[in-house]
Amino acid sequence: MTDAHETAADSSLRTTGGAPPDDDGSSATEAPIPLLEPREGVPPVIADESALARMIAAFEAGSGPVAVDAERASGYRYGQRAYLVQLRRHGAGTALIDPVACPDLSALGEALSGAEWVLHAATQDLPCLREIGMVPTRLFDTELAGRLAGFPRVGLGAMVEGVLGFVLEKGHSAVDWSTRPLPEPWLRYAALDVELLVDLRDALEKELDRQGKLEWARQEFDAIASAPPPEPRKDPWRRTSGMHKVRRRRQLAVVRELWQTRDRIAQRRDVSPGKVLGDAAIVEAALAIPANVQALAALNGFGHRMSKRQLEQWQAAVDRAKGLSEAQLPQPGQPVTGPPPPRAWADKDPAAAARLSAARAGVSALAEELSMPQENLITPDTVRRVCWEPPAVVDAESVGAALTGYGARPWQVELVTPVLVEALSVEETP
Repeated sequence: MTDAHETAADSSLRTTGGAPPDDDGSSATEAPIPLLEPREGVPPVIADESALARMIAAFEAGSGPVAVDAERASGYRYGQRAYLVQLRRHGAGTALIDPVACPDLSALGEALSGAEWVLHAATQDLPCLREIGMVPTRLFDTELAGRLAGFPRVGLGAMVEGVLGFVLEKGHSAVDWSTRPLPEPWLRYAALDVELLVDLRDALEKELDRQGKLEWARQEFDAIASAPPPEPRKDPWRRTSGMHKVRRRRQLAVVRELWQTRDRIAQRRDVSPGKVLGDAAIVEAALAIPANVQALAALNGFGHRMSKRQLEQWQAAVDRAKGLSEAQLPQPGQPVTGPPPPRAWADKDPAAAARLSAARAGVSALAEELSMPQENLITPDTVRRVCWEPPAVVDAESVGAALTGYGARPWQVELVTPVLVEALSVEETP
């Protein structure tokens, strides 16, 4: 039994609320304190190279981990670029940087390359930070740490309140961060997002250590920091909301043409694609395949507010789809690279279905014992792949090698291998 097994088995030590228990097993019950102002006040936004150079020198001279956050304009602008970057470090205070005015922050990234970066939900911010030259070599993800430690709510506000006893004001999380100049209340909110991030990191490190999970967390953080940028999605138009209604290949072609036209317009205008044309309207047009502009204008989403020129550009996309040959039409489904959907296993391979059922039950029980979400113990996709095509000889070595091949970290391999060895030995029930 590992340290984490022993800790999880001791119910007096298990974290059941929003905060880790005290040494005596009790949890703090004091009323949380509203956090209204950064310690040094709201800093001015850095928007020129000289101010940026001074800030880089200050942060390079600082000590300890660096809290990092970024604000995007999701739902307002095209893409996921950063419109504000916030940092905080001991000895340097808090900095707010405008990456529109200072688009190349590679010098800052290099100055902080030796430091540990503290982010909340790192995988959300790393792509936009990478675009402006900020790539960490070491990181600590406070959201992932909360998941591994068994916290039921892992949003930043919930974690700061439950762990540190402070309430963050979250009213500006969904605003248009491309606005210039940024209003003072928004800047205060942004500065407060990194105000206690290092304090949260320190508290979570102690809790993970207490539970025997700190090394697991470090392996997860290293995997995030070393992961290459994700590959571009193939056929992103297939992710249009409501696609399940579209069944015929000609209709799929209409979705593709409308989606690609919308994407070009959104990129040119630098607005969210949904503000150009909604997914529901694309699906409506695909199902109807209107014969002309008049028929298109009668559909939901193409109403009276749309100009004649706009209607004509959408109808032109529909007409392009209508003019394609059969060979040019998209196939109904994307090529399957992994196992079929689990619902089909019972018919396709009953023995594999039995293995998967046993594996899911075993992983679920282990995750509950360790007080963490199943998907953080091992990804469901990895479990499916091993159960669909198990090693020729099922033993700890072969199953462990299979898990490693699918990207499982050493701590996951150690814990999950015995569960899967047992599950893969399950025989189909007659």
